[in-house]
Amino acid sequence: MGLRSLNRKIDRFCMDHPRFGIPRLMTFVVIGKIIVWLFCQMDRTRTLEYFLYFDPAMFCRGQVWRLVTFALLPDADGILWFAIALYFYYFIGSSLERAWGTGRFTIYYLSGMAMTALYSLLYYWISGRAVWVNSSYLNLSLFFAFATLWPDQRVLLFFFIPVKIKWLAWLDAAMFGLSVLQYLFSGSIGLALVPVVAVANYLLFCGEWLFDALRPSSVRRQARQKAKTIQFKQAAQKIQREQQSQGYTRRCEVCGRTDRDHPELEFRYCSRCAGFHCFCADHINDHIHFTE
Repeated sequence: MGLRSLNRKIDRFCMDHPRFGIPRLMTFVVIGKIIVWLFCQMDRTRTLEYFLYFDPAMFCRGQVWRLVTFALLPDADGILWFAIALYFYYFIGSSLERAWGTGRFTIYYLSGMAMTALYSLLYYWISGRAVWVNSSYLNLSLFFAFATLWPDQRVLLFFFIPVKIKWLAWLDAAMFGLSVLQYLFSGSIGLALVPVVAVANYLLFCGEWLFDALRPSSVRRQARQKAKTIQFKQAAQKIQREQQSQGYTRRCEVCGRTDRDHPELEFRYCSRCAGFHCFCADHINDHIHFTE
């Protein structure tokens, strides 16, 4: 199954189950992190942190709460960096939820948690050594998703320095690479792959956008022109046949809603997609572009 097909299935699932998801998920994550941080400040022995990390050995012994609590562990040192991290997590997470919808963002975050925990379990079962993990790289991967959707969006670094989010994403990528190298040189192979797992989760949801954006503009333009020249007539005929059989004029390629079932919706055709593809107002700006 390709990335495009997977993302369409996710969008279809969210459309068919509009109540699925955790509204304001990042708000709960941020509040949970603050509560855990406060308790950890009172626990100088760091016993509480030990019971919250995802430890595969303890998880296999019945401590199933670790599957959730590891996402609430503070992942920044110092109160200033901790506050800045929480601000960005909330801002970026909330923006992604508004753009994607509650269901898709919830799936993204839970998928990242599940992949991180599963990797820790697999490494433990294969090597016999436990890798304790938290959600730091999952949260940092939110920058990648945000920068993929809005690369030129400006944010205030340290609350007063305007910086484009794409430059922060490059800095984020450098931190990921540096972390992998540090763990490898120190012999911690298990920890070295944790950032890779977070990136893999990001690619599952945003890889199609990223790969399209990284191609040279001339290549993208030629591909769109070629696709339009060759496929437009066939696509238009196919849509006309669908219209005659289904009784609608426009249908969103992402969610499947039509102007017959939802006459209040506005529908548009995407000029960046290859071929003849229509989208509703909710998905015209946030969809995976057709390339063939």
